[in-house]
Amino acid sequence: MTILPVVWAYDHVRLIDQNRLPLELTYVEIRRALDMVMAIQTMMVRGAPAIGIAAAFAIALAAQEVDTDDRQAFLEHLESVADALRQTRPTAINLFWAIDYMLNTARQTIGSVTFLKEKLVETAQGLAIDEYNTCVRIGEHGLACLPLEPQRLTLMTYCNAGALATVGYGTALGVVRAAHAAQRLLQVYVCETRPRLQGARLTAWECVQEGIPATLITDNMAGYCMAKGLINAVVVGADRIARNGDTANKIGTYSLAVLAHVHQIPFYVAAPLSSVDWTLADGSQIPIEERDIEEVYRIGDQWLTVPGIEVFNPAFDVTPACYITGIITERGVLSPDQLYQLQP
Repeated sequence: MTILPVVWAYDHVRLIDQNRLPLELTYVEIRRALDMVMAIQTMMVRGAPAIGIAAAFAIALAAQEVDTDDRQAFLEHLESVADALRQTRPTAINLFWAIDYMLNTARQTIGSVTFLKEKLVETAQGLAIDEYNTCVRIGEHGLACLPLEPQRLTLMTYCNAGALATVGYGTALGVVRAAHAAQRLLQVYVCETRPRLQGARLTAWECVQEGIPATLITDNMAGYCMAKGLINAVVVGADRIARNGDTANKIGTYSLAVLAHVHQIPFYVAAPLSSVDWTLADGSQIPIEERDIEEVYRIGDQWLTVPGIEVFNPAFDVTPACYITGIITERGVLSPDQLYQLQP
């Protein structure tokens, strides 16, 4: 099964509604830029690379909405949509990277507004293709850096950094997918990932769809599995990486990295270079999104605690570079202190 979470379909965008998975595979047609803003905000589409591509398509949609030949008015409309997009998910740097790329394309392209509209659709589609190919290369580099022994590996991953989080292949799960294709994967342990359960709902769903051997565990079982010698390596994704290698990823990643360090298990971050924020010296400067407290105190209509309890719900944490064995990019695998070598 080919999983394509966000695609351009002639004159609109077609999304998998990830909030309905795993029980229901539903496609949603997005025809207005502000509907894409809402889709990103509500996590209908999620995962840093996928968010970036969705934002690029949102700018392309915004371009189609403008009924004017005035170039300045056209650019102003794109800027207004870009401002709305920037308010949706503050931690994922791919969002901002894609917005800036699309706006710069609009500003620098010479020609009529009609030509600009066509150019922006073409550019967004090109970014989606590049993202897919980037993830395939990440998978290849990740496979090459995995432990040589045993021959069949047991990996652990967290949250969802697969096809749903990118545009059809995956970063961390791309490494898992590559290991499976090379017959080096015994199984992958999938952490459920509270509070939104992206591991249980999305990564587990992807593995079942593609026949990847997987075992679901609750988040608090990770240390036990490591202590029992069940895990050969941990591979996670990233929403933003600082220049020194400090990495923001789904809340709970930091704890997993510390556990891996204590048990001397390699801990890898798999992410495209578009996830690196070269303007930030270290992870203390990464903005951390806080989400609705309802995500913590209930699942659907089922309350998990008592009304009136205080709730804290940061969506991400920062793993210090000292706990990261290597960062897997489309240009190879580097230790965090070598990441600067790839700075453009």
